[in-house]
This record gives sequence, C-alpha cells and structure tokens, in this order.
Amino acid sequence: MSTKQGKEYFTIIVVSSMFNVHPQTLRLYEREGLLHPDRSAGNTRLYSRQDIEHLSTILNLTREMGVNLAGVTIILDLLQKLRDVQEEKQTLLAVREAMTSV
Repeated sequence: MSTKQGKEYFTIIVVSSMFNVHPQTLRLYEREGLLHPDRSAGNTRLYSRQDIEHLSTILNLTREMGVNLAGVTIILDLLQKLRDVQEEKQTLLAVREAMTSV
C-alpha cells in the first residue's frame, strides 16, 4: 500500500492477491475500460479504495452471476446512469424545496 495526495493506493500485486485473480485479469479489465487505476510517476498501476469496490462489483457479476465482460460493461453503464438520474432528482427536489420555502 502507498499513499498519493493523502489517499491510500494498492499495487496490482496486492489487489490481485486480495481478490485471488491474476494480474493479467486486472490489466484486461483496464483494457476493456472496466477499471481506471491511477498511475505513479514510474507508471505503476495504483488502485484506490473506490477502484477496489468497483473491482468487487465486477468480480461479483462475473464469478457469482456468470455475466460476461460485455454484460458487465452494460450493467455498470446502467448503474452509473441510475446514479446520475438519482443525483439530478435530488438536485431538483432541493431546488423545488428552496422555491416553496420562499
């Protein structure tokens, strides 16, 4: 584990051992656009806690639910769109509340 800008990061070897996956699997997920680890000055992949949570979701979908990588991409995109819509809804509700309390 290392730190960068006050956040903790994990190397590919640590993450692969945490989840019992080969480092090549993590590289594949990155090539497929499923993971986006940061890079150190020496170009080493650095996985944040958020990346690890994201990887956990990916592995749950592939290992436990039998979803292929194309399906994982679609599911993750839909989940992000759902989060965006929920955020927009909360913003609109806050604006409406502010307008009605005036």
